[in-house]
Amino acid sequence: MKDKLKNIFFRIWYWYISIVDKNAEVTFMNYGYSKDNQKIKLDANDEKDRYSAQLYHYVTSEIDIKGKDILEIGCGRGGGLSYLNRYLSPNLAFGIDLNKKAIEFCRKNYSNEKIKIVQANAQKLNYKSNIFDIVINIESSHRYSRMDKFLNEVFRVLKPDGVFLFADFRHESEFEDLNKQIKNSDLKLVKDENITENVLEALRLSTKERENLIRKMAPKFLHSLGRNFAATEGSSTYNKFLTGEFEYFFKILIKKQD
Repeated sequence: MKDKLKNIFFRIWYWYISIVDKNAEVTFMNYGYSKDNQKIKLDANDEKDRYSAQLYHYVTSEIDIKGKDILEIGCGRGGGLSYLNRYLSPNLAFGIDLNKKAIEFCRKNYSNEKIKIVQANAQKLNYKSNIFDIVINIESSHRYSRMDKFLNEVFRVLKPDGVFLFADFRHESEFEDLNKQIKNSDLKLVKDENITENVLEALRLSTKERENLIRKMAPKFLHSLGRNFAATEGSSTYNKFLTGEFEYFFKILIKKQD
């Protein structure tokens, strides 16, 4: 019951950001990645989203996406897909999200970029089979009701030998089911990494900026909700990562066909 209420509050916060963020200050919604405070090269305009961008950089670091057709499922407010498009030069970059407000935001703010973002359900994709070289899903799948349908759709739209880059978090009690669902899918797991410590490092380093943004955008009675949503240091969400109740994973899966 507590987790259901938390999810409802988080959806309210997401809706609230969509309403009040008039200057497009929130383009990423992930927790970020950092290793020994190493920094990738970013343009000055992207510096405010450093740690969130670094999560996309790390997830794609083992795969050359230049000239490839990519799909991000659960693209949110589009910051990640925009980063990939501008820095890593895919051939075609598509994104989907279920949230109508997020799609409207993306269409308004990335109209000059070579990306196409549409509203769609991750568990029932409106794409033909065997058309994407790479599918990316970052910090979105924990909200899906049917992971089996989602994994089947990823498999379907990937080309043979296509790659699925998958990063998200789960409660410690949910990993057994997730691993079974992956094993029962037709995707072959080739990398499985726990990156919780790297996410915690990013959260510590970005806490000041995140809390400043929360104070700027929200009235005081929403600050606690905002801190939990952003997992700032000391929040209940942050502490769940710290104690191991939540674990953040990164997996690479490949569509192998006999």
